[in-house]
Amino acid sequence: MFQINQKVICIDDTMRPHTIEELKKDMPNWVKKGNKYTIRGFTDNNGIVDGLWLEEVRNQPLFFKLLGRPQEPAFAFWRFRAMQEDEVFVEERKAVKID
Repeated sequence: MFQINQKVICIDDTMRPHTIEELKKDMPNWVKKGNKYTIRGFTDNNGIVDGLWLEEVRNQPLFFKLLGRPQEPAFAFWRFRAMQEDEVFVEERKAVKID
């Protein structure tokens, strides 16, 4: 599956109609479809609402009644796909300035 420091691309940034208001309040910093991100960690919720955290997107921790503790909201795994090796290579080449 995914690993920490892995590069991923957001493939779904939609919010379900019944959750838009709550998500915008709880997660003001949201992902954007087509953008590239770096995984910085994973939730460990014993199978309850598992997800991942991104280096480029951070939100304030909230108390989750279901978990019984505060935690930074995480993004669902299905919102992302791993970047392919050739995509990562192109990104790294763009970051290197060639004189």
